[in-house]
Amino acid sequence: MKIWNIGIIGTGMIADFHARAINSLPNARLAGFCNIRTEKAVKMAEKYSVSYWGSAESMLQSPDVDLVMIATPSGAHMEPVVQAAKHGKHVLCEKPLEISLDKIDQMIEAHEKAGTRLGGIFNMRYNETTKIIKSAIDANRLGTITCAAVYVPWWRSDTYYRGWRGTWALDGGGAMMNQSIHMVDLLLYMMGPVESLAAFTSNIGHPQIEAEDNAVSILLFQNKALGIIYGTTASFPGQFRRLEITGTKGTIVLVENSLTVWQFDKMTAEDEQIIQKHGKIEGGGGVADPAAMTYDNHAKNLASFIRAIEENRPFEIDGHEARKSVALILDIYKSAQSKVIL
Repeated sequence: MKIWNIGIIGTGMIADFHARAINSLPNARLAGFCNIRTEKAVKMAEKYSVSYWGSAESMLQSPDVDLVMIATPSGAHMEPVVQAAKHGKHVLCEKPLEISLDKIDQMIEAHEKAGTRLGGIFNMRYNETTKIIKSAIDANRLGTITCAAVYVPWWRSDTYYRGWRGTWALDGGGAMMNQSIHMVDLLLYMMGPVESLAAFTSNIGHPQIEAEDNAVSILLFQNKALGIIYGTTASFPGQFRRLEITGTKGTIVLVENSLTVWQFDKMTAEDEQIIQKHGKIEGGGGVADPAAMTYDNHAKNLASFIRAIEENRPFEIDGHEARKSVALILDIYKSAQSKVIL
């Protein structure tokens, strides 16, 4: 069994989740951390008893690194991702892949030219309930879908927004680009492309930041279903994320990882088992404290990426797939700023 030596570029809060995810896999080894502020790399390296580097270039030159994970601020993803391709290293990159489509396209092109893999991190794809919902949709159990909606009514304190968060240059936006993008990805995964949208954004509770902390968009999907995206970090004390999909033959409601509504015109014994196993509402990480998440699905995301490389098959969240949520959110911002239906 090949052991993958994995380096993490960036040492913020999310890097710690990735380090634990790496260490939980039998075929992965944490090689070390990189930060241009070397003292931060040293601190994380000492915590995990691994190596550290003071630049992405030095880490990427190391023969002890096979694959890198990008955990820098969102608007600083492109440079290390492109550098990694030049050094023949595969990359699994935090969401959003980048904050502009031009940068994302350069990242994709660099890895396609190098023959290396670029993947995105959308860990909610790896929930068991996500797979159950997708199977039901693919089996047409909801009939003709009429509406699909996602809600992210979270809270973030003023302390959270110190530094780069909430800036256009490094966060690429606010509540929509940072906090809501996981649910945006989930919505697109379930429903397919959007044909048209109208959006509104505002800043309600964090006037010190540049971007929005409150956003809503109404969607028309290509399949003619309607949709809603609502995201905020100004909903104290923070509520659970929710996905609702309803159609002519059924309705599904996902609250965090729990299926609170699982109802079809023709119910089966398997449906009762699903309700029994997944119907109880469990606490959700991240509603008010981003450090309250677990790393289990991050590990599944990484494991799937490694398997795709080893089996020489497409990865389900490659650069093109991870680009879709950013493209939609940028259209949401465009509609809100121009007050135009796109």
